[in-house]
Amino acid sequence: MTLVPSAARAALLAQAKDRILITDGAFGTEIQNWKLTEPDYAGTLGLSRDQKGNNDILALTAPHVPESIHRAYFAAGADIAETNTFSANRISQADYAAENLVRAINLESAKLARRVADEFQSDDGRPRFVAGAIGPTNKTLSLSPDVNDPGFREIDWDFLVEVYREQAEALVEGGADFILVETVFDTLNAKAAIMAVRVLEQQLGREVPIMLSMTLTDLSGRNLSGHTVEAFWYAVRHARPVTIGLNCSFGAAQLRPHVRALSQIADTLIMVYPNAGLPNELGQYDELPATTAGLVHEWAEHGQVNVLGGCCGSTPEHIAAIARSVQGLPPRVLPQHQTATALAGLEPFVMA
Repeated sequence: MTLVPSAARAALLAQAKDRILITDGAFGTEIQNWKLTEPDYAGTLGLSRDQKGNNDILALTAPHVPESIHRAYFAAGADIAETNTFSANRISQADYAAENLVRAINLESAKLARRVADEFQSDDGRPRFVAGAIGPTNKTLSLSPDVNDPGFREIDWDFLVEVYREQAEALVEGGADFILVETVFDTLNAKAAIMAVRVLEQQLGREVPIMLSMTLTDLSGRNLSGHTVEAFWYAVRHARPVTIGLNCSFGAAQLRPHVRALSQIADTLIMVYPNAGLPNELGQYDELPATTAGLVHEWAEHGQVNVLGGCCGSTPEHIAAIARSVQGLPPRVLPQHQTATALAGLEPFVMA
């Protein structure tokens, strides 16, 4: 089946030829600053369980909150908005008895981000993009949750593929340019997400570009399923992601060697959005924007990144500082022998 190529992929690659792009920062810690109550989260939906902490549902009950955060990040210099949908899947929403709202949450979140992105683009003419964020869920395909039964799995491949497909479909319908599979702690989960997007592409008859972002669980540079950044790249390279990279995990200081390693082998754009340092004893992030910006500036100065942003604890002030720190610096150049592979995303392609 021949798929219509993505105009968004072509537009992002065109922008990334000339400059380092900026994605946004944390949503969870920004939402915490609003000090919302249970009624704020629950609204008038009448769900059977408490909703406090269900950040994703705010698209339905308090849309002014995520809208305000999107606006703040775009005003700070972001080129890409990530939808507030990290846990907007059937598995995670089961904790809140909100499984029936998965489609609505993703659809409205994407519409909201799209509307704000388009407003900023119309104001200054600079392209803005929307990445539909898909988190890892709290289930894993690679590891057993029962130490006495290593072969046991709470979910299977087909179920997880459908969970991801359901979420991706609503995000794309709402206006997302890309599907961002982020905070990947289990590489097999990421493969299920890739498969879900491939199924969706055939359903829609057009390309749905993927962004992939791994999270490390220890300083040796491996995720929970045991993959190094190099192994992760080679395990998912077939998906032709428009970006590959790292998020969350640690602060920028701890990610330095892993960003360098990935930048040397990946034949696509590198996107990194670290936490604002390591959390303190109270679980709070207190790394100053100037500190984070200085650390990621080093990556940019050494030609290792194409897209930068922030994860846990980062604020619009962090994103503004990062944007200023890399302004005028050239983006990472893809490894010369691999450039043709990455640029293949600009051409029509065929799905068997």
